[in-house]
Amino acid sequence: MAVDGIVLMDEQARILVFNKACERLFGYTAVEVLGRNVKTIMPPEYSRQHDDYIASYIRTNVKKVIGSGREVKGQHRDGTIFPIELSVGEAHTPDGRQFIGILRDLRARKGEETRLNQLQADLVHMARVSAMDEMGAALAHELNQPLTAVMLYLQAIKRADDSDPGRGILSETARVIFEKALKEAERAGNIIQRMRYFVEKREPKRRFLDLNPLVDEAVELTLLGSPPGAQIARALAPGLPRVAVDPVQIQQVVVNLLRNALDAVSVSPAPDVQVSTRMRHNTVELTVADNGPGISPETLPNLFKAFASSKSNGLGLGLAISRTIAQTHGGDLTVDPGGHGRGACFTLHLPPVTEQQAYGGVESGKNGGDKDVSSQR
Repeated sequence: MAVDGIVLMDEQARILVFNKACERLFGYTAVEVLGRNVKTIMPPEYSRQHDDYIASYIRTNVKKVIGSGREVKGQHRDGTIFPIELSVGEAHTPDGRQFIGILRDLRARKGEETRLNQLQADLVHMARVSAMDEMGAALAHELNQPLTAVMLYLQAIKRADDSDPGRGILSETARVIFEKALKEAERAGNIIQRMRYFVEKREPKRRFLDLNPLVDEAVELTLLGSPPGAQIARALAPGLPRVAVDPVQIQQVVVNLLRNALDAVSVSPAPDVQVSTRMRHNTVELTVADNGPGISPETLPNLFKAFASSKSNGLGLGLAISRTIAQTHGGDLTVDPGGHGRGACFTLHLPPVTEQQAYGGVESGKNGGDKDVSSQR
């Protein structure tokens, strides 16, 4: 049985032979198409040009061109259009000139090419992820030493100031700024440490914490690196149950969402960014909403994919990493894209910790009584 379709036609493009492979390929029986114009198995854009093509072909007087295949389109009986490879030959017979077409279905080959292209793209993507891992490890290593030195110098100044309460070397205003600088240096050290944990695939350290203080600190950190005049409104619900989180990772998510929101409203005449917390459907939720233009439908499908940034100077990692952090905490990161006059709204969902988990044998500590629960998971 022939694998390729074979069609024989006369000078008027009427089908004379239509083999079994053609029947499978196009869904017509030979009886149905014999005597009909070959345009029957062509899509409209080809069938409209076919008569001119046949006339042009006959004028060339090429005796035999079998093997000079080219890719064209065929149309199944049900209307499906698919790629085929077509080779055409000419023969002189007692009944006049006849043309034979050999047709090969290219769908399997095209599918394989698509699959191979996707695999290649995935390999390139993984190479970039691997490069980011190596870069992260190098940055964590190189930044850790100078950052440690900065923290030691700041601590030395603080000890010198504390050693002489009556004549402190720092004014009250300078002392407040200095304490903030020391606190942020310590935070940067924690972030680098978490980066090293991430690269080295260590377990993050989670503690039972109130979410609201983490949000307050993340807002302050965001405003420190924002343009003058940037404002973030807060509506933090009191009395929320605590959550078991890695504080640095959660603040990383919040800071990323807030910075994205500030970017979105940067061209708004009345920029408005709001961060809020609440308890809903047995989940602690944190939302970051803005009054920007929203997220376009073209951007939405790849919003949480790595290296798919819509920013000209972005790597496209922030939201991908943020969703991963949320999901590794047993929650999720979702978005209402807005549009049509509404800005985007991102929601971080976190499972609450039960009272027994939070207080059973836990010693009171800072931030509402925290405890390392990494070993309990």
